[in-house]
Amino acid sequence: MQRSEDGSPAEPGERAEGGGPLAGVRVVELAGMGPAPFCAMLLADLGADVVRVERPTNPGGEQDLLNRGKRSVLVDLKHERGPEAVRALAERADVLLEGFRPGVAERLGVGPEACFERNPALIYGRMTGWGQDGPLADTAGHDVDYLALSGALHATGEAGGPPRFPANLLGDFGGGAMYLAVGVLAALLRTRAGGGGQVVDASVVDGAAHLSTMLYGMFASGGWSTERGTNLLDGGAPFYDVYATSDGEHVAVGALEPRFYAELLEGLGLSGELPDRDDPSNWPEIRRRLAEAFAGGTKQHWTEVFDGSDACVAPVLSMAEAPEHPHVRARRTLVENDGVVQPAAAPRFSGTPGPEPGPVPDAGAHTAEVLGEWHVAERDDLLRSGALYGELVRREDV
Repeated sequence: MQRSEDGSPAEPGERAEGGGPLAGVRVVELAGMGPAPFCAMLLADLGADVVRVERPTNPGGEQDLLNRGKRSVLVDLKHERGPEAVRALAERADVLLEGFRPGVAERLGVGPEACFERNPALIYGRMTGWGQDGPLADTAGHDVDYLALSGALHATGEAGGPPRFPANLLGDFGGGAMYLAVGVLAALLRTRAGGGGQVVDASVVDGAAHLSTMLYGMFASGGWSTERGTNLLDGGAPFYDVYATSDGEHVAVGALEPRFYAELLEGLGLSGELPDRDDPSNWPEIRRRLAEAFAGGTKQHWTEVFDGSDACVAPVLSMAEAPEHPHVRARRTLVENDGVVQPAAAPRFSGTPGPEPGPVPDAGAHTAEVLGEWHVAERDDLLRSGALYGELVRREDV
């Protein structure tokens, strides 16, 4: 919902200040860790006005990039007026995001029902690992645990070895934050079409399982084995794998299609020398020959050999190396902001390009500013109550 300068909903066609397709959308984020802050960062990257509500005892870190582009309000939720301050912000917002265990927000007095009383059109996004219900809903867990129950973790790892997980990218951020963002945006579309507010229940285990839809389909049709490292896309196929180079580095190979595979063999000088790749019994020998060939040159050598080809070979770059790759530089996929190299906003929009990633705010830096800009009715009373903190709050003229 876009809003005009006085805080009221903008008229159709009225342009809200700021850039990005979500300009004018107001988001309240109750500070937490992992996927919920990432979702809020994504919405901020897309132009939303995201206000992170932090607690005095646990303010965000100065270099926590998940807080970039947001504004910070410091609220003592244990103060008798603290929950009221959050509900007042929720009244002026389009979205509220929280990542607590089920029931915690309700006990704090900022759960969905309490917020809906003041704003029936609010989209209340909830991010958990297990979901809001089910036998494990109230138990602790982390990314790797949620992946374990979704079936996704079992599918990752080398043949004969244990499952391996890609940091917390697949669970927290892929299965969690991205699904919360999609759910929130879908609910916003319904609200703009005249529907009411609602709760979006996003869980990492649900999202990780959903990300595995294609693999579940392949498994159901007999095209995916539960034996790790034997399938087309899990390193089982020698033409879709990672190989070591002579300098101890690695290159990634994704030559799935026959014509791309032909270019791969040509670049390696192996054209016409290898057995039929369509017979999996030949895969060990093909892998041996490919590994032997790649071990004969450095990562830079193979990068140059396959540059501009369709062999689907790419150097495996570290986070220190990636910013210097010509394609990454040309696309500005990674940018420098406040002296910190970080990913640029994604995706990109032709008609409503988003802003550059904003700075990481100091905790409480925008407390009075946000309450004033959002026209919170109780602003002065709340600021004097002692429930809110921040440099601007301590001014004598408040």
